[in-house]
Amino acid sequence: MLWTEKYRPATFEDIIGQRSVIRHLASFAQNRSVPHLLLAGQHGTGKTSAIECFARHLYADNWAANTSIFHTADLFLSGKNYLEQDERYAHLYRKQDSLLTNFKYIIRSYAAMRPLDASFKLMVFEDAHVLPREAQQALRRTMERASGTCRFILSTTNQSAIIPAISSRCLPLFFAQIDGDLMLARLKEIRRNESSNPGMHPCDDEQLELIVHISKGDLRRAILLLQLAMQSGMSGDPAAIAQSETATVAASALSAVQKGDLRIAIREIDSLMIDYGLSGSEVLQEIRPVIRREYNDPSLSVVLAEADVRIRHCNNEFVQLASFVADMREVLS
Repeated sequence: MLWTEKYRPATFEDIIGQRSVIRHLASFAQNRSVPHLLLAGQHGTGKTSAIECFARHLYADNWAANTSIFHTADLFLSGKNYLEQDERYAHLYRKQDSLLTNFKYIIRSYAAMRPLDASFKLMVFEDAHVLPREAQQALRRTMERASGTCRFILSTTNQSAIIPAISSRCLPLFFAQIDGDLMLARLKEIRRNESSNPGMHPCDDEQLELIVHISKGDLRRAILLLQLAMQSGMSGDPAAIAQSETATVAASALSAVQKGDLRIAIREIDSLMIDYGLSGSEVLQEIRPVIRREYNDPSLSVVLAEADVRIRHCNNEFVQLASFVADMREVLS
């Protein structure tokens, strides 16, 4: 079992480093006065955990029935196949319609469902920055019509990708990077709980401090690295362990580009964002040293710089990275 799940916060008190945000959410839950919310912050800062704890405070045992969670990154990357395979949408999915039309219909259908023993329910959109502009416009219209019985919560790592028509209807709450001292204390607590289990290897304070440093405020990543270090017995540099995974994927993507297989290249880059939790800018940071080491081509540096500029002002990081892959292919061909 992943320790990120084992040690997932169950109450507001378990969430560290977000005192101001938690104070607002706890007040909303206590007073049963909830606005639409826009939760912004980097990966691993507690956005998803805070949403779940918020729902538990609002609805107690009925929290799951009154909370609809949409994983928009999976939906708009996998397309209609995702809708076909997910049993939650099987009775609503229309094969003859486009992905966007299906999305609109599903959101309207879920918004029309009555809450269970409550005056309103929660509609949660994870990775909301992935939503295309047309989907966001449809979501805005649904927010207007269903505001009496639904509260919408958008979680994102890129607040600028949310259109003004939606962001102006939401109260923004920012999740800051987890403070290093708080993260270190949490890792020591987990180490203490797990060290007596069979098969665990020692991890000293110096390694913990290094894990905190390379995690850059991402507690989820720090816990994953701690689990890797204690279960595998790798006494080497955790930074090298962390770098080897993402750097290997980045190198694989560039190798696929050189071979002309853009589909595999895009899949590898998408994996860096979905499986490893990197933002678009962080993906480019992983690719940069590989380009410098393997190719050292000034033209690729220009392509990388242009992609970096676009991705900081874009509406969809996945589209911009796919464009980056195509630009690299033109240089390498």
